Amino acid sequence: MRSVQSWLDEYGESHRTRANKSIHWVCVPSIMLSIIGLIWLIPVPRGWGEHSAFFNWGVLFVILVLIYYYLLTWRLALGMTLVTAALVFIVYGVSLLTACSWLVWLIVFVIAWIGQFIGHKIEGKKPSFFKDLLFLLIGPLWLLAFCYRRFNLAY
Repeated sequence: MRSVQSWLDEYGESHRTRANKSIHWVCVPSIMLSIIGLIWLIPVPRGWGEHSAFFNWGVLFVILVLIYYYLLTWRLALGMTLVTAALVFIVYGVSLLTACSWLVWLIVFVIAWIGQFIGHKIEGKKPSFFKDLLFLLIGPLWLLAFCYRRFNLAY
């Protein structure tokens, strides 16, 4: 398995301009949020946790992604656990507030991806995930790694 630093370094190669980085700070979390929200809405089979708001495909997806993060680096994975928990509670709150949460998540998803592609147009480089789909999971780690470096935390 590749080291987390190898993933982060390669991801960073196509994220050097200030504009693209700024766009990613808004769009990557927005995409994460919308994906969790959309997957959350996929119905679970009858009898599979009907009495639990947190037994759904979105939470299962989050758990699988976090397992991948923990395999890469427990320190960043710990931070991603906190970030992801916050996103899950936002998704839960929106699901309580509106019956049309799928529309909210779809709009956020589309707008955020448009932003991402604008950022890469400015950058002049293709998004990393065109090379390897796992870079879709590395983007959030790349942002968190920046925070860790800013506060002198090891990852």
